[in-house]
Amino acid sequence: VGAGRGTTMIWETNPPAKNAHGPEQWTSEQETAATHLQRNFEEINSMCATGLVAARVQVLVCEPISAKWTEWMDSLLPNCGGQLSDLEKISLGTAKVEERPSPVQVVVVASSKTADTCHNLKSGFMEKRVQDLVLAPPFLGDAKKSKAGNPSVKTTHPDLISSDDHDLYVGLKWTSLVTLRTIGSFLQASADLAAAASSPVNQKAPAQETNADGKIVVLSNSPSSPFLIPSFVRVSYVSEENAKVAKWRMHGDFFHPAAWEICKDSFSVAWIDHSLSGSGGVNGLCDGDSAAQMKSRLEGGDGTSKGNCGQWWVYLTEVQMPTSPEVYANEVTEAIVQGGNNQFWMVTERQRREIVKREVCVHEAGDKGSNDCPAPPQAVIPLGDLESFLVNFTPNTALGKKHVHGRRPGYSREKEREHEREMVRERKQLKGQDDIEKALFDYTIYPAALFRKDATLKAARARDVILTKDRNEEAVGPQTVKSSYYDVTITKPRPPVLGWCQAIARKGLCVLYADYFRTSNDLRCLEACGMDKNWAPLENEAQ
Repeated sequence: VGAGRGTTMIWETNPPAKNAHGPEQWTSEQETAATHLQRNFEEINSMCATGLVAARVQVLVCEPISAKWTEWMDSLLPNCGGQLSDLEKISLGTAKVEERPSPVQVVVVASSKTADTCHNLKSGFMEKRVQDLVLAPPFLGDAKKSKAGNPSVKTTHPDLISSDDHDLYVGLKWTSLVTLRTIGSFLQASADLAAAASSPVNQKAPAQETNADGKIVVLSNSPSSPFLIPSFVRVSYVSEENAKVAKWRMHGDFFHPAAWEICKDSFSVAWIDHSLSGSGGVNGLCDGDSAAQMKSRLEGGDGTSKGNCGQWWVYLTEVQMPTSPEVYANEVTEAIVQGGNNQFWMVTERQRREIVKREVCVHEAGDKGSNDCPAPPQAVIPLGDLESFLVNFTPNTALGKKHVHGRRPGYSREKEREHEREMVRERKQLKGQDDIEKALFDYTIYPAALFRKDATLKAARARDVILTKDRNEEAVGPQTVKSSYYDVTITKPRPPVLGWCQAIARKGLCVLYADYFRTSNDLRCLEACGMDKNWAPLENEAQ
């Protein structure tokens, strides 16, 4: 927190007054970190108030900060064990800071030699320190203890982070907001993946898929690593219109949460069998005692099967590409999960140990290479709960910033995309092509609603390829199965239930009410919650 060069350091200013009357004092651009810190601490405090979470907060800083700031942070977490202090007296030096346990620990991560590097946002210094603090691989700590190489034993400072089996670690920059929804969804997704990993179905080599013509299909849409960790994408509220349009639509709803670090080419989708976990920890719903019940549930009342037991997952095939300076920091310190985010990420204790096992292996291999080590974890997001993994980026300073040339989302298909645009330009197929080119943004905006639509259609088309007999390669659109919500024509509007299910899924209710949506006989929202493998059959009607 507070890293970056500017005329004023955040810690040289005064923290926002607690319960003050009247308007809050204006804060400059450099100081807005204070209001975002306050928002985060209030959210963490509300988590502790539920009685479900016991939170410890570690604030990483480049150099020691004044007592008025540490006491201010402590006073914002009364439900986590903090206490209200007289900040004015502490600031004036007329009152001493009480020695007592606190839910907040301020960790100074730089020395006098590394202070400049710490303040340089392109250095990746702070990102590396957060990773070291959370993962704490044994080779970083006491050399005598680290010889055992036991990933469950942390040899770094004992005061910093515990390693109990139920621990969840959240690494975030002050620009993002941690919420109870993100934590709940992450834990559910992690339990789902653990259920899939322990299911007998996934213990053997995947069965070869045959299409409707009886030919064996080689599926390329599966994650490259067997070790999957739910990961996050940052979104900011963006207006998709220019100033002229906004002038006429000032009262319209035209601000949308949108990502700028990924695009349509950054991800793919895969169906993972048995990736559903019920209540009570990792409790697979698709095998064991509940297997028969789930099978009869998925058999429709009309005798038709709604498909296999499991759910669709979006997995990131590219590294997330933020704007400068973070894009450079990510190159120095890569995210611990391939396709993950360095600015907001979570791992459970079980996932941490698996990551540390690989880090120890890579460290011991040294120059020999890490070919014999386990594959690095890959980032995934459950399709049915996509919006819970789109994390709010609060300051809005990402907007309008161009990506560094050669470091933008969709880099894996950049040449093909440029070629396609050039072909259109040469043919002059589009009316007013020059005006369109001028109006195109030079920065990438990927609205959350479009992310869900693209991911859903990728999944539906993947099944359509498998299930279509005598496939017509020239045809555009689905031929056998479709997405009920997105594949609609103008003449056949959507029934209201589909819209309600979409609203349920986008608000994260598929996970909040997972018991109902996963075990009841109400299958109306199966598609929106990402649990319908074979989608909806295409009616052969005159369009």
